[in-house]
Amino acid sequence: MIETLAQLFMNTVKTYRKPDLMLYKKEGKYVPISTAEFEKGVIHLALALNHLGFRKGDKLIILSENRPEWVMTDFATICQGGLTVPIYTSLTATQAEYIIQDSDASVVVVSNAEQRAKVEAVRNNLAKVKHFITFEEEEVPGFLNLARLLEIGRQKETENPELFSELAQAIKPEDEASLIYTSGTTGYPKGVILTHHNFITNVKTCVALFDITSRDTVLSFLPLSHVLERMVMFAYIYAGTTIGFAESIDTVAQNLLEVRPNIMVSVPRVFEKIYARVMDNILTSSTLKRKIFFWAYRIGKKYAQKDLAGEKIPSLLRLKRKIAHKLVFSKIIERTGGRVRFFISGGAPLSKDIAEFFYALGLVIYEGYGLTETTPVLTVNRPGAIKFGTVGKPIPEVEIKIAPDGEILARGPNVMKGYYKKENETREAFEGGWFHTGDIGHLDQDGFLVITDRKKELIVTSGGKNVAPQPIENLLKTSPYISTVVVIGDKRRFISALVVPNFEKLEELARSRGLQFAGCQELVANPEIVSLIQGEIDRATAGLASYEKIKKVALLDRELEIEKGEITPTLKVRRAAIENRYRELIDSLYREDSSASSLDSSE
Repeated sequence: MIETLAQLFMNTVKTYRKPDLMLYKKEGKYVPISTAEFEKGVIHLALALNHLGFRKGDKLIILSENRPEWVMTDFATICQGGLTVPIYTSLTATQAEYIIQDSDASVVVVSNAEQRAKVEAVRNNLAKVKHFITFEEEEVPGFLNLARLLEIGRQKETENPELFSELAQAIKPEDEASLIYTSGTTGYPKGVILTHHNFITNVKTCVALFDITSRDTVLSFLPLSHVLERMVMFAYIYAGTTIGFAESIDTVAQNLLEVRPNIMVSVPRVFEKIYARVMDNILTSSTLKRKIFFWAYRIGKKYAQKDLAGEKIPSLLRLKRKIAHKLVFSKIIERTGGRVRFFISGGAPLSKDIAEFFYALGLVIYEGYGLTETTPVLTVNRPGAIKFGTVGKPIPEVEIKIAPDGEILARGPNVMKGYYKKENETREAFEGGWFHTGDIGHLDQDGFLVITDRKKELIVTSGGKNVAPQPIENLLKTSPYISTVVVIGDKRRFISALVVPNFEKLEELARSRGLQFAGCQELVANPEIVSLIQGEIDRATAGLASYEKIKKVALLDRELEIEKGEITPTLKVRRAAIENRYRELIDSLYREDSSASSLDSSE
């Protein structure tokens, strides 16, 4: 019976002895790590940490990109009762310092010189930290390196071969396993306390729902600092799956071809980019190719509708679908490596149109919903129960109900223990015995959950109309000319929007029209470009109520940035921060004589 993450680890290294438990890029090619190598790495790291004085309940920071050492360090920590505290590599030194200090961490682990520099910049303030460790091969003053730790661990195993097993077996399901800081769309991030039981229940459920096995290969690229990727990493290890690590988010397209995964978990932004790239290729191809593609897409969509509805598929439609696959879909599927069984999307809303597009092509995306506080999965679409535009049904053992004000409430074994050192916030989150998600939504007639917005982000216009910004923003994600949209309008007369264009596509269009521009600032200031974006928005939102339609837009001349506090590390928009930063620009949209505007970043 596996009830803790330590038991999960010990079961996997005993049951799934394989030469390629993990794959990572080295000198331009993927090389394997065997189960035996992974096992020894975890045990030796754990014993080395124990030798340094790391004990049950102690906190260890990991500030690293995804790599096998991340997972080894995680298991080395939690297999002896410690708590792993992950930090996004995109955070600044000051942001990292806050988490290190607030978590009371005694050990800080970094991956490379770039991340080490952040820690060194604030090191004098980190009085509670006893040891600093780096994954770098060379020795660095003030840091223990991985090779030295592994050597210490090897010595300790020789001296006491049973110590690791004793430490791991002493852990109980209710013991704390991790402290994960919410990315904080508002205010400072809070440390979420998650237990072994929280993780294990979600892991077992998801492996069963999606039939993840040791025969599967997966590609890992979402940050392991994100609770979704962390939980599915445990799920992969639990199932004995082969795990390929992407080099970075920028190399995912290439790594898909190299690893050829059966499963990949992602955020909607990746699917949006794949969709945009496919559509761009089609729209710039010959007339014949365009006709063939859209014929195939219509066939795929018709086939998908009948398939989802459980209807019998006519033999002629089945034949046409095979032809469409051979002529069109197979070529797109090959770009994902050609072996994908399914994708999973989480972290932000996925456009219904994009989900349907992929399904018509034969690539299924199962969208789910959850929070850091719920470890994370609460609901998910799954084989045999999928409905686009929803985030699926509650998973087994999880209860969902809707409060009178529309807030989604949850209860289940995966819900957090509480917020670290924040008793008031914990009490508030569990008011009435249910966890308050802060999201607004409803359960449809078939029991699928539909998310409409964040409770605190609901816009109320000066005319008293309630407008949910996320669904509107989601409608615009299929436009090839739009990268990001932030809908504005709280306490205002009408709805407006700040738009970050897809600069690559916009520049192509401007050149084709003979428009002169020296850079992005001049491009977004051009009235013809502003009019084009407004036209794209008007077309996409034609079916909305009049009070929901975007009346005016302002174009920004750069992407939103994590470092400037405009988006979270999981790419969620920090709406309040953006409204504050661009207040003058937003105000200009609501002046009586104002017209569509653009922003010079020097303002």
